[in-house]
Amino acid sequence: MKKIKIYIVEDYRLIRATYKHFFASVENLEVLGDFETAEDCIDAMETQKADVILMDLGLPNMNGIQATQYIHDNFPDTKVIILTSHDKEEEVYASLASGANAYALKEIPLTELVKTIECVEKGGVWIDPKIAKMVLNIFPKPHDASDFENLYQKPDNDFGLSMREKEVLKLVVQGKSNLEIADDINISLNTAKAHLVRIFEKLNVSDRVQAAVKAVKCKLY
Repeated sequence: MKKIKIYIVEDYRLIRATYKHFFASVENLEVLGDFETAEDCIDAMETQKADVILMDLGLPNMNGIQATQYIHDNFPDTKVIILTSHDKEEEVYASLASGANAYALKEIPLTELVKTIECVEKGGVWIDPKIAKMVLNIFPKPHDASDFENLYQKPDNDFGLSMREKEVLKLVVQGKSNLEIADDINISLNTAKAHLVRIFEKLNVSDRVQAAVKAVKCKLY
C-alpha cells in the first residue's frame, strides 16, 4: 500500500505529538517529520518532499499563508491543508488564494482529518463545514426569486470558456479529481487534463483551488 507522506507544521509541541501519535496508527499515512516553523519544513522539503503538509497559520516568522504560497510556487505537487483555530473570513480566502487545498479547524475529529488528507492527496478540495458558509457567501444572490429565467445575474466576463470547460470547472469546484471528472463526463483522463490546462490559462490561475475560487466569485458556471 502506498503511504501518504506527511509533514506537520505547528508551533505547539503537544499538538504535533498528538497528530503524530494518531497518524502512526493509520496504515496508509507516514509522518516524515514535524516542525515548529515553516522555514524548517521548507528546508526539509529540499531534501525529502511530502505529499501533504498540515500547516498552522499562526507561526513564528513566516506565517502559514506565506509558507503555503511558497510551497505552492516551489513544490506544486505537494498539497497543503491549513489546520488552524483561525476562522476569520480574510484568512480563509487568503489561504485558498495562496494555494491551500483544504482549510480545516483544529477541532476537526482526527478520523475526519485522515479523510481530508486522503481527499486532497487525490486532488480534491476540502473546506471545514463550520466555515463553509463564508465560502458560500461569494455565490451570486438572487435578485427576484419569482423571476426564474433571470434568477441570477449573468457573469460580466466568462473568460472565453467553452460549455465543456464550464462543465469541467463546475466539477473542479465540487472537489472532483481529474479521474473523477473524466468518469463523470465520459472523457479520457488526458482530455480532462487538457481541459484543465486551458481553463487555468483562460482564468490566469495556476491551480484548481484558485480556479474554483475564481469560478465561484465570477459566477462562471
